[in-house]
Parts: sequence; C-alpha cells; structure tokens
Amino acid sequence: MADAQLNDFPSLFSVKGKVAVVTGGSRGLGLTAASALLQAGASKVFISSRKASACDSACATLNALPSSGVAISAPADASTLAGVKHLVAEVSKHTGHIDILLANAGATWGEKFDTHPDSAFAKVMDLNVRGVFNLIREFAPLLEKRATVEDPSRVVITASVAGLGIGTLGKQATYGYSASKAAVIHLGRNLAVELGPRHITVNSICPGFFPTKMSSGLLELSGGAEQIGRENPMRRLGKPDDIAGVIVYLTSRAGAHVNGAAIEIDGGALWARGELMRQEVGSKL
Repeated sequence: MADAQLNDFPSLFSVKGKVAVVTGGSRGLGLTAASALLQAGASKVFISSRKASACDSACATLNALPSSGVAISAPADASTLAGVKHLVAEVSKHTGHIDILLANAGATWGEKFDTHPDSAFAKVMDLNVRGVFNLIREFAPLLEKRATVEDPSRVVITASVAGLGIGTLGKQATYGYSASKAAVIHLGRNLAVELGPRHITVNSICPGFFPTKMSSGLLELSGGAEQIGRENPMRRLGKPDDIAGVIVYLTSRAGAHVNGAAIEIDGGALWARGELMRQEVGSKL
C-alpha cells in the first residue's frame, strides 16, 4: 500500500538542521543527549547548567565530535523563573527559534523520614517540577516559531522510574525526588494535550540506574553498581547508547506522532522489583 511506504527512510532518525536546548547538559545523561543530537545532525545545541565553567567544558568536548553542528554555552539557574528568563534571553541572541527542548536539569536529596528537611524537599520540587513548567512555558514562543503539523517541535522531560514506582527508602530516602518525578510525568501529559494543537509534543523519559554522578551514592547504598547490574533483567546497568537512542527517536521524524508518553529506560528493573516484592510477601504468608 502506498500509505505504508517510507519515502525517505534514511532521514527517519535525523534531526538535521534542528536547534536544541538542553538543561543540565554539562554532564551525565544531559551531556549524552546533547552528544546524540549533534551527531544526529542538529545545527545548534545550547548547553545549560548553573556553572559557566561546566557548560564551557561540556561544549569543548561536544565541539570536538565529528559533527556539522555547534554546541553553545548558556549557563543559567533553571530552578528560578529569573534564571529561566535569562536562559531564554541568552538563547535568543543566537537564534529566533528552537525545535527541541530537553528539560533535563534535576536534583535529589537523601535523608530518612524523621529528619527529612523541608528545605530539601522544597529545593527538589522547585527544580524538578516548578522549574520544568517555567522552562517549557517560557520557551513555548520559540518552540512554536517553526513548528508544523507534519514537523512539530519537541519537548522531552527527564523523569525517572522512581516516579512510576517506589523510589529509595530508608536512611537515604528520596521522598522529594520520587514525588517530583511522578508529578513531572503527569505535568508532561497535561502539557502534551495543551501544546499538541500548537504543534509541540511533550514526552518524558524515565531512566533507571545509570552510572552517573547523581546516582553514584544510591548505587553504593544499594549494593554497588555490579550487584545492581546483575539483578537487572538485562543483567546490566544503563549505558549512554540507551539514552541516546530514545532521545533521537523522540526528537526525529520517527517520533513525530508520539505525545504524552513516559518511556522507561531501565531494562525492566521496575517490573522485576515488583515481582521480587510479591515473592517476598508470598513467602511470609
């Protein structure tokens, strides 16, 4: 059938000529995502985090890659409205539109229930939820500039499997982080319906354990990277390729009709954990 034919399959996973902004892009999963976008053809990728030196260093690394695009440093504090507005102003100095927004900046805090500080909970919620909402709202005019029915602009929110199941409990419990990721996934679904008619898709990725700076402490508390990898149904932790592939899929023509999704990238660990809990409960009955 003619309708089923792919007339230009080689470009299906290309973001050639696209302009992207990546918050929290100076390290970890954000840096991986930025690298993937550049190598998939993006013309400009703005790297943002609070520290200017970290942004500059990340851009130097990215600009050494074999790509035709350029990484541009745009330091800003995405946890405050003033910081988000500053970021929009900096990006606007270089471009009159953006095609891709990766809301990746995030924070966590580990503390047991009885002493979990209100200030820490507020800090995590401010950046992981309120900051994401402000970021998307303030960048919406730039996202709309070149967006069309056939080629919508894309927003990708970095959530977590902790927002889909139970996060870390005990001495280093991450109540604010887990609650914030559940909230931002649902925020993404609301914004997907709100912004879809404006030709902007909004999706969330939900990584499990990846060996990043943010997760290193929790990995050690949970038994170490090797043990957690062995317990995963896929018998390993996440790798950069696992993030890169999903980011390119969601931001390329291949993902143009995906909207409001929350894609787990954890090798099935979320469901395996539920099965282990069921077995433990069953053994006690």
